[in-house]
Amino acid sequence: MKRKDFLRIGCGAGFSGDRIEPAVILAEIGELDYLVLECLAERTIALAQKRKLLDATKGYDPLLEKRITTLLPHLVKNNTRFITNMGAANPIAAAQKIIEIAKEQNIKIKVAAVTGDDVLATIQQQAASTKETENGKLLSEYNIVSANAYIGADTIIEALQTNAQIIITGRVADPSLFLSAMIYEFEWNTNDFDLMGKGTVIGHLLECAGQVTGGYFADGVHKKVDDLDKLGHPFADVFADGSAIISKVEGTGGVVNLQTTKEQLLYEVMNPHEYFTPDVIADFTTVHLKEIEKNKVQVSGGSGKQKPHTYKVSIGYKAFYLGEGEISYAGFATYERAQLAADILQKRLQDKFKDIRIDFIGMQSLHKTTFDHNPVPYEIRLRIAAKASTAEEAAMIGEEVEALYTNGPAGGGGARKYVNEVIGIVSTLIDRNSIFPQVNIFES
Repeated sequence: MKRKDFLRIGCGAGFSGDRIEPAVILAEIGELDYLVLECLAERTIALAQKRKLLDATKGYDPLLEKRITTLLPHLVKNNTRFITNMGAANPIAAAQKIIEIAKEQNIKIKVAAVTGDDVLATIQQQAASTKETENGKLLSEYNIVSANAYIGADTIIEALQTNAQIIITGRVADPSLFLSAMIYEFEWNTNDFDLMGKGTVIGHLLECAGQVTGGYFADGVHKKVDDLDKLGHPFADVFADGSAIISKVEGTGGVVNLQTTKEQLLYEVMNPHEYFTPDVIADFTTVHLKEIEKNKVQVSGGSGKQKPHTYKVSIGYKAFYLGEGEISYAGFATYERAQLAADILQKRLQDKFKDIRIDFIGMQSLHKTTFDHNPVPYEIRLRIAAKASTAEEAAMIGEEVEALYTNGPAGGGGARKYVNEVIGIVSTLIDRNSIFPQVNIFES
């Protein structure tokens, strides 16, 4: 550890497509011990598995090369350790790419890749007798393309023990990325479930990055946040007793206050008494938050009990092809022309597709309602979408929209058409003792 009194962990990304600038600021001037980038979601890793099927050298985060190229010099200069799940579906290939980048920059680095979360083979073997948790269907009813277990902090700790400066993983529970550093540095006993619970609270507060610094909090009216264009991402000064102070780099935009931390604390928490992670069943009900000065919130409390006997598994499956078409109408009789176009499309496609959705974007596409006091719209973007079993069938939707150009109604413009294969997500549970994560070492 750089410090004896506390450990500073920053979060530089809260999802795969996050900005890189806040992470660079944290790495360059945040005085961090650890920088964590949390870049995975359920659908994200399923799509990564699709990319890996097409190219065995891919399947890691699409922005990994850009992020590593920019961050690596700062990490090395400031002796900051780096933990990330940007390995997605292919942590080994991700580690090899990092080594390649390090060699190009003439940097000596050790990278540890954590594998073992990919349980597709096991799930396929058990599919005929295992049900998913959302609808109770047997997994054999799905065309499964991926299955990744949410593993915990244990194997990341093993990776840290190798003195690797960069640890890259696949599917790990989000708070575990942060908790692993706390356990390693403070030498916490992983059977001390109160400490595991406290560390999980801190990890949960950090994991979505810009959410806790006011990004997703801001509405511009009742909850105003300054300088969102320069939004800073958070760091936590963590103490050995499991308490912490959440803050951000001075001079960056956003805010850290009681409201932002309370909203993030409750984010995705179904039962605050029992928040299940691979490391602990955490209890958030005893967490205490205190705003101690501007952009600094003290976090204390929280507890936990035994770790679950199972891991959650996120399963991606081929759901359907989505055909879409869009066209705009503006000016006189905008709504009437858009409605006429919708009627034409409905009649031409209703016998070919079971479920058709038509939206008048800008009028009622979000809530399917209108308000009587609203003026007649001047412009409307008509969107139609339908599910199909093949890409060829899905393409018919956009083709019919495009045909409206000359087949009427009058004045349509800006037509676009799309076909996308949609990956669906379901979950199940797997015995944690059936999974054996590994640490793989690479050096430049």
